[in-house]
Parts: sequence; structure tokens; C-alpha cells
Amino acid sequence: MSSRIFQNVIIQMKDAVDRPIGVVDEQGIVVASSELAMIGSRLDDFRAFDLENAAGVPVPTDNRCYSALTNENGKVDYAAFVEGADAISRTVCAVAAVAFNEAKNNFEEKHNKAAFIKNIISDNILPGDVYVRAKELHFVTDESRVVLLVRQMDNPDVSAVEVIGRQFPDKQRDFVLNINETDVVVVKSLASSDSQEEIARAAHSIESALHEELGTRCVIGVSTNARHLRELADRYKEAQVAIDVGRIFESDKSIIYYENLGLGRIIYQLPTTLCEMFLNEVFKKNPIETLDEDTLETINRFFENNLNVSETSRKLYVHRNTLVYRLEKIKKITGLDLREFDHAIVFKVAMMVKMYLDSLNNFRY
Repeated sequence: MSSRIFQNVIIQMKDAVDRPIGVVDEQGIVVASSELAMIGSRLDDFRAFDLENAAGVPVPTDNRCYSALTNENGKVDYAAFVEGADAISRTVCAVAAVAFNEAKNNFEEKHNKAAFIKNIISDNILPGDVYVRAKELHFVTDESRVVLLVRQMDNPDVSAVEVIGRQFPDKQRDFVLNINETDVVVVKSLASSDSQEEIARAAHSIESALHEELGTRCVIGVSTNARHLRELADRYKEAQVAIDVGRIFESDKSIIYYENLGLGRIIYQLPTTLCEMFLNEVFKKNPIETLDEDTLETINRFFENNLNVSETSRKLYVHRNTLVYRLEKIKKITGLDLREFDHAIVFKVAMMVKMYLDSLNNFRY
């Protein structure tokens, strides 16, 4: 933190305050002051411990008042001071602390790479400003990066961001950002554009660390690769979609890749009215609800085995003729013969549309 920032605030306040004011570091060394001769000296009555327990209230000594300037972890790294221990000094000290903290936070936000990345993915910065800020922070703009959204599914723990952060020690290239009580975002720099193994290793390391250290189950949405900083906002949205779509169509997976969502991603973007019309057109004879659980299990196994009757009957432990009978029954109910490729595609899409609509209804209620 540059003492010039504090000194600039002091210059603006000096004429309005009739007593010396300044800032000391955690050791009590004066780093900025309205009395230039004090800079570099140590104030013997400064005690950081007293400030940590003062809950933001100015702490008076025999000669001065001190007010803490804390960092993001709540630790005292600087303190405002004002000469005098009377009520006016305490008031001036409190006001000065607010001004110094604001200047400190603005400075750190401007020069903090993690805050810059968070502003990009949150769409809180104009595209044109990305170039300017990247240059100020000496950021490589066209480096390949991926966004991983980590969502804790049960027993969210605030220390998850620290656990995940330990998996990515290069703080100048990889960024771990706390979004809310359940979500943590990792923006990881990639060695090359073809880095699927590297991404998979990173995702699995996150999942393992959260499970082993916190006992937390998580789902991780993985975006496609960003070729430029300005693409990170879109990649963050992809990671969100990966989790949302995966919750519907790939609920058995904990790591979901946006580029592998396929048909599910398309269905997710369709209006519900269009989905309902499609189901009504496909199941003209009888609604899909007519099929019981055993029949739906047979259909799913048939799809899993690539419409192979022999293989499916073996996996279901039934005779081949029994499976053929079931498929004929499905054809009679729905009008679709799943042994025909075109019919099978229509039925598969219809089942996914039904899953999507059911998920929306469950979410509402």
C-alpha cells in the first residue's frame, strides 16, 4: 500500500483539522502525517492489539486517538491517529479513518488483479476499460483461460475459498473468487489451448480437496476456453449453464463440461410453451405419463445400449422376445417404434423435454 494515497487524503483534510493527523502501520511507524517530521518515527503509545478488539471505535491513549484500518481478513494493517484524547479528537479520528479506508479500498481495487477479474466476470466493467486496466495491472490479455464454477451442494462452508485457493498457488495467473455462500469461481490460466487433461485435473483436485478437508459435496461447471480477458464474462455464464443443465440431464455427474451438454443445452434455452406443444404433438395417442416406471427403465436401457435389442435384453436379464414384446407395447401406446432410428431420436428428445419441464415445476414448488 503506497503511503502517498494516505498523504493525499491528509493534504485535503489538513486545512479543516486543527491538530496533527496521520497513519501508522501495524508496527506503529508513521507512514503519512500532516506533520512531515513525524513520518518514519515510531509512536510508542500505539498498540495494535487494542484496536483489534475495539470493533471500529477510536481508542484513546494519553496523547492520541487511534482508529483501525483493517484488511479483508479483519486484521489491522494500518491505523489512523489524531493528536489529543478529547471528544473532538475521537470524532476527527473516526472521520479520518473512514476517509483513509475509502482511499485504501479504492487503491486496492484499482490495483488488485483478483478484483479486476471479478469485475470482468460480473460484467461490472466496460469492454473498453478492460484493455486500460489490464495494461495498468500488467495483465496478459490473450492468454488461454478457463472458468470453473464450484457450487457446494450441502453444508456450505465459508472456508471453501481458502481450501480451493491452496490448489492454485500461482496467485498472479490463477484466481479463486468468492461469489456467495455456496459458489466459488476459479479462473485458471492454461498452458495451451488444448488443455482438457489440465482442466480435468484441476476440477478433480477441487472436488477431492473439498470432500477431504470439509466433507462438502460439490458440483463443478466447466466453461469452454477463453482466448481473451474480455471473454471471461461469457465463460462464467457457460459455467453457470453447465451446472443448471447438468442438474436436469446429468444429475449423476459432479463435473459438468459446457461443451458436452449437447442437446440438453438447446432444450434448456427453449420456451416452455414450445416444449409443451412438442410433447403434445409427439404423444398424440397417449401422454408420456401413460408409461410406467418399469417401461421407462426399459426405454432408458435400450438407449444406453445404442438400440441393440440383444445387448439390452442381456443387461435387463430378460429374454430377447420379452424385450421385443415390451417394445411393441411401447409402440402401441405411443405410436413410436424405438427400433427405428428416427422414432428413437424423437422419443429421446421428448423424454429430455419432459425432464426439463418437470425440473421447472419442481423448482417452482
